[in-house]
Amino acid sequence: MPDGSRIAKKRKPARKRTVRKFNKAKLPSRHVTEGPERAPHRSYLYAMGLTEKEIHQPLVGVATCWNEAAPCNISLSRQAQAAKRGVAENGGTPREFTTITVTDGIAMGHAGMKSSLVSREVIADSVELTMRGHCYDALVGLAGCDKSLPGMMMAMLRMNVPSVFIYGGTILPGRFQGRDVTVVDVFEGVGMHAAGNMSDADLEELESVACPCAGSCGGQFTANTMACVSEAIGLALPGSAGAPASFKSRDRVVRETGAAVMNCLSKNIRPRDVVTKDSLDNAAKVVAATGGSTNAALHLPAMAHEAGIKYTLDDVAMIFKKTPYIADLMPGGKYTATDMYRIGGAPVVIKELLDAGILKGDCLTVTGKTLAQNHRSIKFPKKQDVVYRVKDAITPTGGVVGLKGNLAPDGAIVKVAGMQNLTFKGPARVFNCEEDAFEAVVNGKINEGDVIIIRYEGPKGGPGMREMLSTTAALYGQGMGEKVALITDGRFSGGTRGFCIGHVGPEAAVGGPIGLLKDGDIISIDANKGKMDVALSKAELARRKKAWRPKKHDFQSGALWRYAQTVGPASGGAVVHPGGKAESHCYADI
Repeated sequence: MPDGSRIAKKRKPARKRTVRKFNKAKLPSRHVTEGPERAPHRSYLYAMGLTEKEIHQPLVGVATCWNEAAPCNISLSRQAQAAKRGVAENGGTPREFTTITVTDGIAMGHAGMKSSLVSREVIADSVELTMRGHCYDALVGLAGCDKSLPGMMMAMLRMNVPSVFIYGGTILPGRFQGRDVTVVDVFEGVGMHAAGNMSDADLEELESVACPCAGSCGGQFTANTMACVSEAIGLALPGSAGAPASFKSRDRVVRETGAAVMNCLSKNIRPRDVVTKDSLDNAAKVVAATGGSTNAALHLPAMAHEAGIKYTLDDVAMIFKKTPYIADLMPGGKYTATDMYRIGGAPVVIKELLDAGILKGDCLTVTGKTLAQNHRSIKFPKKQDVVYRVKDAITPTGGVVGLKGNLAPDGAIVKVAGMQNLTFKGPARVFNCEEDAFEAVVNGKINEGDVIIIRYEGPKGGPGMREMLSTTAALYGQGMGEKVALITDGRFSGGTRGFCIGHVGPEAAVGGPIGLLKDGDIISIDANKGKMDVALSKAELARRKKAWRPKKHDFQSGALWRYAQTVGPASGGAVVHPGGKAESHCYADI
C-alpha cells in the first residue's frame, strides 16, 4: 500500500556500494571462514551461492520474527530483503534467519497467553544460539509482536555484537461507524455484546474492519510502546519506528538500518555502549510521556539485565512519577500510532523532552551520534493535538504510575493515562485464575465498587504471567471500566484502560500478600500517592501466611514447567538467567 509520497516514474539508479575493509582476524566469523581447516565450513557457504568475496566479508545475521500467526509479523519477510540489501551495499554478507513469536491478540483470554511472556525468552535464546552456532559478526533484528521487540533487543545486548533494531511497523486503523478503531475496540465490543449493548451484526462488522492490513496493534499498546523505546534508548535509527507496516517507505528505512549496522561494525559500536542507565531512563521517560504500555516496566529491566545493569520496577516507577504525559494516544487518548507518524513520530516526542531538559541528550546511539545530535533538526509540528508541548502537558506526571503498600511490598504498576479518578476503595472479589474472573464479568456477577483480584497468574504461578485484556475490555464494554478496580500478579495488555493494576509482587505463588486475600477484604488504592493497601494488620497477614499453601498449576512438564523453575520476580523483569553481570566473557569477544 503506498503511503501518499511521490513515486518516481523512472527506476532509481542502484546505490553505490560503500567500500569498507574489515579485519576478519578480530571477528567471530573467522571461526567458520578463514584458514585451510575451515574448508568444510566454506563448502556449505558455496552450496548456498556465496562467492569467495562474500565468504570473506563479515557475516551479518538478519533476524526476523516472520510468520503467518498474525498481521504483526506478516510483512517482516519482505522487509528483511531491504535490510539485506543495505548490508550487502556496505561490505557485509547478510544471512537471514527467523525465530518464533506468540501473538497476544490471538493468545489472549485462554491458556495460550501463558506462552506469551515465555516467548520473549525463547526469542532471545534462539537468536543467541543461531548467532553463536554460525559465528555471525553483527545483527539486524526485525520484530513486530509485543514480546518480539524486547526479545530481539535482549538478544542484541546479550551477544553484544554491533546491532541495529528495526520495528516492523504499526497496522493502520480500521473504520467503524465513522470512527477509527483498533483490535481493542473488538475486545471491548465483546463486553458490550454481553451486556446487550451491541448486536450480533455490529460485532461481526467491527471484527471484520478493525484490522485492515499488516502491522502491529494500532494504539500506544505494547508493540508501539517498545518501538518508541527502541528509538529513545538508541538501538534503532531515528524515525524508524513510525511508518506503518504496509507503507512502501518503510523498506527505505529498513535498508538504511542494514547500512547502519555495517557502520556500527566498522566503528565497533556495540549495544552495551548504547544501553546505559541514562539511556534506560530516557526510554522510561518516553514510555511515560506517551502513556505507553505497563509492559515496558517488565521489559526495560530485562533488557538492562542482559547488559549487566541493575534496573528494576522501582527505577521505572520513579521515572514515571516525574515525567509529564504529552502524547494523546490510545487507549487512554484519542489517536493511533499512525496519527503520531503523520505529525513526525517518536522524534517529535523525543525532541520536545530533550528541549525541556527531561532526556539526557549525550547518550550514544547506533548512528554513532548522540541522541541530541540525531534530533537537532526536528521541529515541533503546529496545528495538531496528538503531541503537546511539555508546558501544556496533558498531565504533569506520566501516564503510568508505580504503587507500593502492604498488598504489594515489591511494587505494582497501573496505567492512569486518560483516567479521571485516581483513588479507589472497595471489597475484594477473589479469583484464582483469569477464566473464573472473565466468566463472572460476562455473566454480570461483578458489582460496582468491587476490587477484582486475579491471582496465581504471575511469572511462576501462571506460569507465564498472562495479560488480562479479555477481562478488562469486557468490563469496559459493559460500562464498568471505571466503576471497579482490578488487581493481579499477572499483567495487562498495552491496550488495557481503567483502574487495572498489574505486576503485583511478591506474586501469590510464592506467598505474596495477594495470595492471602479473602472475599470482602477492603482494598485502598491511591495512584496520586503511589499506595495500595489491604485493611489487614501485620498480625492477621502473618496468621494467614502461616496457614497458606501454594496452588499447584497444571504445567508439570515442557517449556512452561522449565520457565516456572527459573523465572525471577516481575519487579526485576521476570528474567530467567544470571545476566550480563555474571559473564566471564561475551560472545562478541570470542
